[in-house]
Amino acid sequence: MTLTEDKIIELLKEVKDPEIPVISLVDLGVITGIEIENDHVTVNMTPTFIGCPAMDYMKQDVVDVLNKNGIENHTVNLNLRTTWSSDLISDEGKRALKKFGLAPPPVHNNVIEDLDIIEHAECPNCDSTNTTLKSPFGPTLCRSLHHCNNCGEAFESFKPI
Repeated sequence: MTLTEDKIIELLKEVKDPEIPVISLVDLGVITGIEIENDHVTVNMTPTFIGCPAMDYMKQDVVDVLNKNGIENHTVNLNLRTTWSSDLISDEGKRALKKFGLAPPPVHNNVIEDLDIIEHAECPNCDSTNTTLKSPFGPTLCRSLHHCNNCGEAFESFKPI
């Protein structure tokens, strides 16, 4: 097999976020770099939050997928020099979040001028923007809790970061 960045990305789409198993690390934007030199593959990962407790699991899942596909000469690095942003979530990833019942974060082009941005979430159930922030603190650091005033459903939103 000829190793290319596209091939490695395709393989890594198999690795899912352990907390949101419908989205791959690639679509979440956690895979922030792939380097191939001779037959050695280096994968760089950037956590959504420094100290994310799932990073060790994600790193091991990347190692397991590479090994399973015969890529045994590899390094998987946690890259803390690059800051992760919710803008890195792919369109496919945003669709997966919504299907899972999480409101995807709005695009903010790495500029958050006001924390009011987390107050406005689109309901993943009925697409209404008539929603109310119930708590900026969800079950994980990257989520907030909301209520839809139209359909009456409670939902979580992935925070724009």
